[in-house]
Amino acid sequence: MSGAIEKKKQVVAEITDKLKASKSTIIVDYRGLKVSEVTELRKQLREAGVEFKVYKNTFSRRAAEAVELSGLNEALTGPNAIAFSTEDVVAPAKILNEFSKKNEALEIKAGVIEGNIATVEEIKALADLPSREGLLSMLLSVLQAPIRNLALAAKAVADQKEEQGA
Repeated sequence: MSGAIEKKKQVVAEITDKLKASKSTIIVDYRGLKVSEVTELRKQLREAGVEFKVYKNTFSRRAAEAVELSGLNEALTGPNAIAFSTEDVVAPAKILNEFSKKNEALEIKAGVIEGNIATVEEIKALADLPSREGLLSMLLSVLQAPIRNLALAAKAVADQKEEQGA
């Protein structure tokens, strides 16, 4: 009997560690998805470096309380799967939000973003942000604009002086 209790404690400790380590955690209800759809979702998440796992709600509740996220307990009812991302905050939100648009059976229930409990609306707003690469490209174009304008102005002045000299 004590072996079973030890295994349960290990699972709770595993979930607790994942909640502490992840930058972004999202809880979804996967009821109604076909096996092929869940497999496709897992593949997309795995490619983005996101771990997607199903745990018993009692274990998840205990882990959430251990990391002082007991506000998640109301979302931990029914069949749930949890997506943990230790690298990218936006990736799980983006993938799960896109997948839920195509497959209405997938329902985003709640999440944790950098240690703070997030509502479904906040997760969807996060999913609508551009990717990291997109944001970097926007930043680069903003940084290049003044230099480009300076170069164009300098060229215009040089052209004007050349015309006057000719």
